[in-house]
Amino acid sequence: MAEALEAPFIGIERLRIPVDGDGVTTLVAFRDCTLACKYCLNPQSLKADARVVLHTPETLLEKVMIDNLYFLATGGGVTFGGGEPLLRSVFIEKFHDICPPEWSIYIESALNVPLEHLQRVAPFVKQFIIDIKDMDGTIYEAYTGKSNERLLNNLNWIVKQKLQDRCMIRLPRIPNFNDKTQVKASRAKLEGMGFSHFDEFNYIIRNKKA
Repeated sequence: MAEALEAPFIGIERLRIPVDGDGVTTLVAFRDCTLACKYCLNPQSLKADARVVLHTPETLLEKVMIDNLYFLATGGGVTFGGGEPLLRSVFIEKFHDICPPEWSIYIESALNVPLEHLQRVAPFVKQFIIDIKDMDGTIYEAYTGKSNERLLNNLNWIVKQKLQDRCMIRLPRIPNFNDKTQVKASRAKLEGMGFSHFDEFNYIIRNKKA
């Protein structure tokens, strides 16, 4: 008998309109991330002693089914965030296979993951909400502690698949790391790759470490 697929979650937030997808959405946030951002919005996703709830795709479906009528009426669905949700691509794929087919699936990701995770979920995800940080590799590494090589590779794969219209690019101005001019430069690079949906904003520091 196959072992149950189980993943740790740091939170579930219901009835979101419309911050991370069309219609009414429920945000489910996984634990664990590939980055160590200086001003992380969800530091509990990295803490060893963080309070987590374990779910299988089946038990998560039971949990979010309460909002089925809202999803059906508004074209909404479930947004997977984190942490880095693409680390759990197998879980997300299984959830998609068993949830009502009318539900939309959204993913909030930094895309700094092996390409195989992106390839697994791309066929059914309605929109990727991509947190770019900054397209400048030096700024990116100073802020996240990691290289942006995987991010760039994944963006190039999206371009080759002509999936740019299914992406919302988030471009933050991060205090002490980039400015309006650098955000403009990042946007210009991405527009040159064919991306056209952007969310520019000033980053709010909640957990300052630098």
